[in-house]
Amino acid sequence: MEEADWSAVTGSCSGTLGSHLARRLVQIGVRDVFSVPGDFNLTLLDHLIAEPGLNLVGCCNELNAGYAADGYARARGVGACVVTFTVGGLSVLNAIAGAYSENLPVICIVGGPNSNDYGTNRILHHTIGLPDFTQELRSFQTVTCTQAVVNHLEDAHEQIDTAISTALKESKPVYLSISCNLPGIPHPTFSREPVPFFLAPKVSNQIGLEAAVEATADFLNRAVKPVIVGGPKLRVAKAQRALIELADASGYPIAVMPSGKGLVPEQHPHFIGTYWGAVSTTFCGEIVESADAYVFAGPIFNDYSSVGYSLLIKKEKAVIVEPNRVTVGNGPSFGWVFMADFLSALAKKLKKNETAVENYRRIYVPPGVPLRREEHEPLRVNVLFKHIQAMLDGNSAVIAETGDSWFNCQKLRLPENCGYEFQMQYGSIGWSVGATLGYAQGAKDKRVIACIGDGSFQVTAQDVSTMIRCGQRTIIFLINNGGYTIEVEIHDGPYNVIKNWDYTALINAIHNGEGKCWTAKVRTEDELTEAIATAAGAHKDSLCFIEVFVHKDDTSKELLEWGSRVSAANSRPPNPQ
Repeated sequence: MEEADWSAVTGSCSGTLGSHLARRLVQIGVRDVFSVPGDFNLTLLDHLIAEPGLNLVGCCNELNAGYAADGYARARGVGACVVTFTVGGLSVLNAIAGAYSENLPVICIVGGPNSNDYGTNRILHHTIGLPDFTQELRSFQTVTCTQAVVNHLEDAHEQIDTAISTALKESKPVYLSISCNLPGIPHPTFSREPVPFFLAPKVSNQIGLEAAVEATADFLNRAVKPVIVGGPKLRVAKAQRALIELADASGYPIAVMPSGKGLVPEQHPHFIGTYWGAVSTTFCGEIVESADAYVFAGPIFNDYSSVGYSLLIKKEKAVIVEPNRVTVGNGPSFGWVFMADFLSALAKKLKKNETAVENYRRIYVPPGVPLRREEHEPLRVNVLFKHIQAMLDGNSAVIAETGDSWFNCQKLRLPENCGYEFQMQYGSIGWSVGATLGYAQGAKDKRVIACIGDGSFQVTAQDVSTMIRCGQRTIIFLINNGGYTIEVEIHDGPYNVIKNWDYTALINAIHNGEGKCWTAKVRTEDELTEAIATAAGAHKDSLCFIEVFVHKDDTSKELLEWGSRVSAANSRPPNPQ
């Protein structure tokens, strides 16, 4: 933001730590901060509320506040949450770990002890009863890219700015603890408007870039039927446009890894679907695994994305493009070469080769449609998602909870500009409730459609309250199948069966006549059709909660296959000693 624009946003400066932090958040694009008040952060919250450009969103618990900051960062590029010392910090920790795994810049702000208490032998409340205030800090060290404990005004300006700018540069969460007695005290370092950050762009080593492009072009131009596969690190590398530039220039087909869905436009004429090994989109897996060369842009190969380490991918055929490194087959590796630079430069050196696209079109058969139902037949999951597919447009976004929704939502064909988010690397059940709150708050131009299983919903249900309070228009499909279905398919046991709730009655109790909220129970396709029509019509400006009853064994075929392979990977015996 230019200096003139920045002053218009911020107004006059009051010269305190609290006002400086608030203005920094506004400057980097944060408009909503997710918080849970506690005695150590109350004064800081006063200063955040006083900033005209900030809206404080009070959450029901710290875990959901962290998940909301995660969802907000997905929508707007950066998120922030504020909690209190240790009891709040350790509660939000799990959400921050998830944001770290997904490369999301989240500013996690904690109200800390009075600055006079540091270095004393005092025992404080909200601690484990030892005169050591570092437990929270040490817990955050492995799930944030930098940590700052601000308990002196003299270096507070530098510490705050370093932490926030590091989050943006590294695209990872940061931990920022602010002593509770400091936010309202003026200090000369805060006497003027904060100068907008200038984050120097990362520039590739030109010699390394040229060498990487030459080696890769030679490798790919010798291939008969090469393909491109986009991965989740396209986001952190800001390389989505460069990937499309490469696809357009080369003529190669584009597939997407499951955790990269939403980062590659599915309307592209060369898009062939999701590459997920044995549970790939029909015909996509065959084209990728039969290729004699593949470009993986920003991949993450873990046990889930590799379907229990069963991908038929050979390293000698792969070009692996990381955000800052390129490795060609079993051969050379080039460091300090940035993905967007590399893909754009490579696009200019490749010969057009549409062989793999033509092969795909030759073998492609359109997907089938669910069988015709009997009258009053109980609703099937594949029928539910046929109707969800019809709801999608460029003004919607899909949030898929950990579980069978991973697989069912993965098969949705996303229209242009339709958002899509899920948390595959960390896979924390319950993530989607807070993430839906944050994403909807950050993308008010979109209507969010969240697909959440009953088991996951029970972990974090409370913050539907905050969605109603914020006037959000989200449509939540609560899929009631009586348990942790994804875990049933990995390893079944009585622990996967949960207590059934009256979910719509719970939401009605949370609603309590305040705000706009509508609920429905759905057991048949006719009831589903009517509920969707109501959510899109009479209640288009309300939060709509649709509880969908399905059979406990009604799962996607992909989950059945994936679950058996992940189970086999989990149950491998110890290697011989």
